Amino acid sequence: MSQSEQRNGTFTPAELRKLRSLKTPHGIQRALNDMPYHLADTAWSPRRVLLENTSHCYEGALFAAAALRVNGYPPLLLDLEAEHDTDHVIAVYRVDGHWGAIAKSNYTGCRYREPVYRTLRELALSYFEVYFNLRGERTLRTFHGRWICTVSIICIG
Repeated sequence: MSQSEQRNGTFTPAELRKLRSLKTPHGIQRALNDMPYHLADTAWSPRRVLLENTSHCYEGALFAAAALRVNGYPPLLLDLEAEHDTDHVIAVYRVDGHWGAIAKSNYTGCRYREPVYRTLRELALSYFEVYFNLRGERTLRTFHGRWICTVSIICIG
C-alpha cells in the first residue's frame, strides 16, 4: 500500500477486490459468519479486519459498512442500546424501501436481517426477543443511527 493510500484512508486495489467480491449484503454477512469472533477490547478498522480475518460486534459493523459502501450502498450503522448489558452495533441497508441488517455476534439471533422492515424502529424491534443478558433479562432499550458519510472515515487502519 502506498503512503498516499494510507494517508488518504483509501483501500488498496486488493482490498477493494476482496470487498467487492462479497457483492451483496448476504455475501457480506457470510464473510462475517466465517470469521472467528474477536474478544479483545479493540476498535479495528475494516482494513485491519481484512488483514486479521477476525472481528467483534463493532469491528464487524464497520467492516460491513465499508463493504456495503464499495458495493453501492450507503455506509450506515445503527447502535442498539441496552440496559445492564452491552450495546450491539449493526450495519443497515435498504432494498426497495425496506431495511435489513448485517451484524457480527456470537449469538446467531443477533446477526443478519433480511430487508423486510418498513422502518428502522421495526428493524431494531426485531432484535428485542433475542437480546438478553446472562440473567435472562431482556435488555434492549433504544437505538441510534450513525450515518457514516465517507469511505475514508471507515477504512483508515
